[in-house]
Amino acid sequence: MNGSGAGPTVAGGPPGSELSPAAHRLYAYAVERHAFTAAEATTALGARAGAAVTELASAHLLQRAPGEGPERWSAVAPRAAAARSLAPLALLARETHDEMDRLRGRLESLVPTFEAGAAHRDPGGTGRLELVTDLGAVRGLITELAAGCERELLTSQPGGGRPLDALEEAVGRDESLLGRGVRMRTIYQHTARYSRPTAAYVERVTALGAQVRTLGDGLMRMLIFDRHTGLIAVPDRSGAALVVREPSVVHFMTEAFERSWVGAQPFPTTVSPEAARSLSDELRQTIVRLLSEGLEDKVIARRLGMSERTCQRHIAEIMRAVGAKSRFQAGYLLAAHPASASASAPAPEASGA
Repeated sequence: MNGSGAGPTVAGGPPGSELSPAAHRLYAYAVERHAFTAAEATTALGARAGAAVTELASAHLLQRAPGEGPERWSAVAPRAAAARSLAPLALLARETHDEMDRLRGRLESLVPTFEAGAAHRDPGGTGRLELVTDLGAVRGLITELAAGCERELLTSQPGGGRPLDALEEAVGRDESLLGRGVRMRTIYQHTARYSRPTAAYVERVTALGAQVRTLGDGLMRMLIFDRHTGLIAVPDRSGAALVVREPSVVHFMTEAFERSWVGAQPFPTTVSPEAARSLSDELRQTIVRLLSEGLEDKVIARRLGMSERTCQRHIAEIMRAVGAKSRFQAGYLLAAHPASASASAPAPEASGA
């Protein structure tokens, strides 16, 4: 109960939706008394009081009071009534959970048989690659793999700052991993440093032992669990993932991660002006390289994990530095003299979007 003035409800129902008006009045009448008879309630509240007694008793909000003489009733606290009402459901939930565990055990006992048969049927190992196209299924798979991870999780996440909902989903899972002693290393792009939610997440997990670094370009989105199972993003299929269990491919993914890790820089939770200028210089040099390759603004922005507007601002500074009047001319000049783009580039937006 709270101070809103709302009357009692049947356990499990929304406020005010389960009890009749007569039952509300009777309950208010009952809580002001140690005990009462149905006749007393009828005298005070009218002919509907008898039905209201039955209604409240069935909701466990009234109980018979001890003593001899006419049947007397007393009010029951709503939380106590809820506990009595929910007890059968809680028992059913426990039984259902136990049955789920038994069913999972029966089915998982067949995993060795399945894997042995799959290996016999597919000696080339093509069955060790699985395409999962549903985002919900991908998230469920990540949760399952994280729960079974025992030694190390490697994560490479291009695209700048991560969405808030993705961080909220990941933080509890990652804290559980780190709490079990699992080693966790993550690589973001430099632009992720300017995302406040991402920086807050990094501060939280690094306090528990995670290691996070950033890199300018060349990342592919992937996760590697215990160097045994990997997930790779699928180009042009948002939310899809390729599950890799082939040892040689997982080894290649791991080596690619390690090469990126060596060249990456630690992720600070605060960015000093000097560090911001250094990152801006590196980003500008990367833009020069990509611009000289003839890539479009939106492609460059996506590669570097920044907004297209911020990318265009960088490109405008570079064009002024080389004296170009068009992107075509800038690309030509930069391909011939890449060092001529000496202008200071603006820092990325704080959002990193």
